[in-house]
Amino acid sequence: MTEDAINKDREKSAGKRAWTSRSIGSRFQHQIFYAIIRLGGRHLAFFVLRFVVAWYVLVRPSVRERCSYYLRRRFPEDRGFKFLRNCYRLSFSLGKVLVDRAVLGILGPDKINCRLAGFDHLRALLSEGRGLILVTSHVGCWQLGMSCLRRLNVPVSLLIHREAGDVDRHHFEHSEEASPYRFIDPCGYLGGTLEMLQVLKNKEVLCIMGDRVMGGPGSNVPVEFLGSTIPVPFSPYKLASASGAPIAVLFPYQSDADEYSMLVTKVIRVPENLGRGAVSHQPYAKEYIAALEGFVKDHPYQFFNFFDMWAETPARPES
Repeated sequence: MTEDAINKDREKSAGKRAWTSRSIGSRFQHQIFYAIIRLGGRHLAFFVLRFVVAWYVLVRPSVRERCSYYLRRRFPEDRGFKFLRNCYRLSFSLGKVLVDRAVLGILGPDKINCRLAGFDHLRALLSEGRGLILVTSHVGCWQLGMSCLRRLNVPVSLLIHREAGDVDRHHFEHSEEASPYRFIDPCGYLGGTLEMLQVLKNKEVLCIMGDRVMGGPGSNVPVEFLGSTIPVPFSPYKLASASGAPIAVLFPYQSDADEYSMLVTKVIRVPENLGRGAVSHQPYAKEYIAALEGFVKDHPYQFFNFFDMWAETPARPES
């Protein structure tokens, strides 16, 4: 496949997505917060953030709309001021995550504690010699959570798409530090499948976000989430079936004012050689979504999918 063909496929795939990873803030606004962090630390940044978030929520209807898709389902009874309060709390939680991500890179990891619950369990899963698939979600601060995985002393690869023009920086981009992870682009050749299988063959760790569909309709299965059906990618479970690797469902979240935790909520075992059909992988996608639903009920303001995932048409599973 030529480079031009790959680029066209990427553009075509991007055009079908209902979500975007770009920040609503400008590069200049991000630079201001980076300067505040350097001068006054995270607490001064949080103080300024309260006013910035209030302005965005009150003045920009698009911010309230982006919050509403999830909040209307998580808090169906809340209207008027209660809905506005929920928008503020959700947006402020996201803002704190972005600040702490910058703090990690600018001021160093000693400024924020990160705790990995279930470390011994992950080590035991890795010792099986099949590699390990971590399925996580757009919750909490995944970059701080991923920093906990250094204790495993195993290379970590992330399936992640970064849009051109995005001004958000990864934490290591604030310093001379090299990336602690290997990035695999899901918009690349064959969706990065060959690279991901190689990671597992090397008995390493592969991390995949399980709550956003990157490919076309054939890459997802319908699963009920918060009362309505959404499309859920089944590639993690197909990879697990092809490789024999276990799946650990992880959710990073802010557990205290100065602490983030990485919670291992479930281990999913997918039988080997299930084939490529979607219907055979649907039960395992349901297991993941059940875990995610439990998480958002306990941590309602740490789920950061700001698009109408319920409006997308889920694919009918193929046998």
